[in-house]
Amino acid sequence: MRLNKYIAASTTLSRRNADDAIARGRVTVNGTTAGQGMNVTESDVVTLDGHVLTPVVKARTIQLNKPRGYVVSRNGQGSKTIYDLIPQQYHDLHPVGRLDKDSSGLLLLTNDGQLNQELTHPSKQKVKLYEVSLDTPLQPLHQQMISDHGLMLEDGLSRLQLERVDENRLQWLVTMHEGRNRQIRRTFNVLGYTVSRLHRIRFGDYVLADLANGKMREL
Repeated sequence: MRLNKYIAASTTLSRRNADDAIARGRVTVNGTTAGQGMNVTESDVVTLDGHVLTPVVKARTIQLNKPRGYVVSRNGQGSKTIYDLIPQQYHDLHPVGRLDKDSSGLLLLTNDGQLNQELTHPSKQKVKLYEVSLDTPLQPLHQQMISDHGLMLEDGLSRLQLERVDENRLQWLVTMHEGRNRQIRRTFNVLGYTVSRLHRIRFGDYVLADLANGKMREL
């Protein structure tokens, strides 16, 4: 964060007045007199007239319609990341849960730790809704197995609610209350199906609605 922004977030000074304070030598960073245009992080100790500053952080949350091919990480290790899609001013926000690289749809990012906990803690059982396409038609028996009894995966039982979308039994709405790694893909894979498209359209009370692919909106 730019130093003048940090000071403005910690005091009643405007950014212009913060720049003036820096120019007058009233500001130090880690014990050294600060200069104009410096960047600081949360680990830096910033003082104004000898008083340590602590910025008041406003809770911010955005929705992103994540496209396929982007990883939910800051370091893509050669792949494109979700941070390539959003303006720099939102790069301090953290993703709520995950969508794998080949999945798309609703992704929340926030700096609100309480909201993150509310949405992701297993005890909260938040509803997640996905549009899922399969490579071959889902047999009625397999639909019943997944919905009624669940399938045992290496990390426990997986039970999904399925709603057929098309007569060919290729397109499904899948509802789940958990969030284990690649759970939907692994559940269908146990029965010999491959998920060709997985698109999240709801997470708890948040819905994707008409948000365009690759775009974001602040809540």
